[in-house]
Amino acid sequence: MAQSDRHRREVHIIPAHEKATHQLTRRSNARFILRTVYESGPVSRAAIARATGLTRTTVSEIVEDYITEGLMAEVGVGPSTGGKAPILLEVPADARHLIGVDVDRDRISGAIVNLRGQIRARASRDLAGCDGAAALRELGSLALALTRASSEPLAGIGIGTPGLVETTTGRVYWAVGLDWRNVPLGEDLAKLTGLPVVVVNDSQAAAMAEWAFGRHEASSAMIVIKVGEGIGAGIVLGGRLYTGDVSGAGEIGHTRVGEGTASCRCGSTGCLETVASLRAVLERIQELLPAQPGTRLTGRPVTRESVLEAFRSGDPFVRDIVLDSAVPLGRVIGAVIGTLGARDVVLVGPMTDFGPSWLEQVRAEARRSALTLLTERAVIEIGTTGEDVVELGAAAMLMTSQLGLAFAA
Repeated sequence: MAQSDRHRREVHIIPAHEKATHQLTRRSNARFILRTVYESGPVSRAAIARATGLTRTTVSEIVEDYITEGLMAEVGVGPSTGGKAPILLEVPADARHLIGVDVDRDRISGAIVNLRGQIRARASRDLAGCDGAAALRELGSLALALTRASSEPLAGIGIGTPGLVETTTGRVYWAVGLDWRNVPLGEDLAKLTGLPVVVVNDSQAAAMAEWAFGRHEASSAMIVIKVGEGIGAGIVLGGRLYTGDVSGAGEIGHTRVGEGTASCRCGSTGCLETVASLRAVLERIQELLPAQPGTRLTGRPVTRESVLEAFRSGDPFVRDIVLDSAVPLGRVIGAVIGTLGARDVVLVGPMTDFGPSWLEQVRAEARRSALTLLTERAVIEIGTTGEDVVELGAAAMLMTSQLGLAFAA
């Protein structure tokens, strides 16, 4: 959950040649005003007019509409500069709720999120043994349950799912672990719930969560890498998600590393996911466990929880496998830094639970894998939005598409 003391980015005032004018539509002006109040409120009508370049009459008319809709509220008075004290406006955190959903290979988790990234309610569904149409039914059931649970008007539903996703249409081209191919997910859920639906790759959703709600210093670009059952990256440039020409930007988990021969679910071999994901680590430990009688895992099931416990207790067998998995990940991150020249790299997902020693191994390999000048300036850190990262990111995407609340650098 986002914290109340999180870093807030300074409001981005659009240069004069981009400012909203009388020639733009009322909708564009309205979104511009809403974004200004959201980012810099409490703020007066006069200050909004100065920041946007719109007339005070236009500002007042649009503000009154937003107050009627419940998207703005008068929250007090500001200091007087000689005349009447100005009335201050802000966007209430619970003016609208958003549903954010994280579709994983084994579980669907959903949350009702307010406009400041605070979680108001949760629900989940177990996907063990489900894929294809069965997984879609579980997703629809969860979405309906959350729509009924919201106490405030809903702006829509955001879905973060593995796979190749066409965000503009909400179509999932291919989600390997879920056996989804060419599924019109956004359209189907919109018909089911009667709400606007945004669908995005889960790693790209995580990127938007860290950009919008994470406690990071402002920068022009951020790469967020989700390391869990699979591996993927989301890229945010200037406050906007970059998805690439074929909606596959950030699919680093299916980059071939070294001479690996392990089969990947994508049909290839030697992918990064086969050596650096949580699934790969658990499978490797399970494979080698019979020859390691001295490990703390002897006689215990190999699960995320048991492996994490053994790692934290200093079990050398487990630590070696976990830290070895960080090497190819760091190598690919170095290549990404060298390609994009981004300073901020944020790691999220279950593998980050292995903490500082795993992170340092990733950093060390990244530094060895690209131009020193670039990697030395890069900040590679663990994310701050926690386990709700995909739900929060899906909600942030909705805030942009439905309310125009783009998150500026």
